Order: sequence, then C-alpha cells, then structure tokens
Amino acid sequence: MPVAGALALLVAGPALAHHPMEAMHLVPNAFTGLISGLAHPLLGPDHLLFLVALALVGLQRSGRWMLTLLAVGLSGSALGLIWPGLPGAELLVSLTLVVEGLVVLGRLPQALLLPAFALHGYVLSGSVIGWEATPIATYLLGLLLSQGAVLLVALLSLRGLAQQLHGQTRTLLAGALIGIGAAFSWTALVA
Repeated sequence: MPVAGALALLVAGPALAHHPMEAMHLVPNAFTGLISGLAHPLLGPDHLLFLVALALVGLQRSGRWMLTLLAVGLSGSALGLIWPGLPGAELLVSLTLVVEGLVVLGRLPQALLLPAFALHGYVLSGSVIGWEATPIATYLLGLLLSQGAVLLVALLSLRGLAQQLHGQTRTLLAGALIGIGAAFSWTALVA
C-alpha cells in the first residue's frame, strides 16, 4: 500500500495552478483579492501540508515563534511582489517539505523553517503580479488570516495528539513529509 501511494504521488501533477482567481476567471478587486488570499494557501497541497505540519514543530515553540513565521511569510510575499521571477521557486517550495520533515526528525535546525516559510510567501505572491494596490493589499490580508487560522487550528487540534506521539510515529510522519516533498519536487522537475 505505501508503494501505491508513492507511485500515485510520483505521477501526480505538480502543486501549481491552484489560484482561485484563475480557475473562476475573477476580476481583481478588494473583495476578490481578499477571497483569493484566504483560499490560496488552502488550495495548494504543498502550502497546506507545510502549514499543518508546522504544528509538529510549533508544539515545542512559543506562540511568538508562530507569529514570527507569519511575519516572515508576509515578508516573503512582499519580496515576491518587488522581485518576482526567482528561477525554480516552485521546486524549492516542494523541497521545503523535505526540509520540514528533516526538522521534525531533528536532523536540521528549526531556524531553517523561517526561510522555508518566506519562500512559500514568495511563491504565493506570484499570482497577483500586475494587480492594483487595493486587491494586492486585501490579498495579503487574506493570506495572513488564512495561514494564521490554519496554524492555530493545527496547533490546537494536534496538541493532544502530538503529545501522545511515540518516536516511531513521529519518524513515520516525518518520513511521509519527506516522501511527499520529494514527489512534488520530482513532478516540478519533469513538468
């Protein structure tokens, strides 16, 4: 069964093109910008998985650390608006899942999650390049609210479960993150 899951991930499409504005052919304005910002992290499997899995690390950290992550993600979005077009950005976002899994295993320092989160923010800004200031501002507000809500829900819902995780289960979850990140990276390379 794990082999079938791995094969399914390998043939899955890249974690791209999950912006609701494109799919629904919406015109950017303050309202659609907000809705797009709220939805975008939820519709991208790489972004959503990265956010939820942060709870495995965040349970050991203070709430201030999570606020710092959100601020770094927003800064990454601002950087993406100023300096778009980083080559291989989607591939690097996929690799952040690998990094996150290695952090959960204790093989990499938790500080690496900060640039990883900034990279997610960078890529999330790519879909609003060319918009006017108001829809971009509401989009960024939506991103901040959506990512904050996902982190909060993941922390609260996984807190009890994570405290009961045995080392072997934690290792299995980290391995799943690494495998999924590697599969997304592979699809980004061959797409």
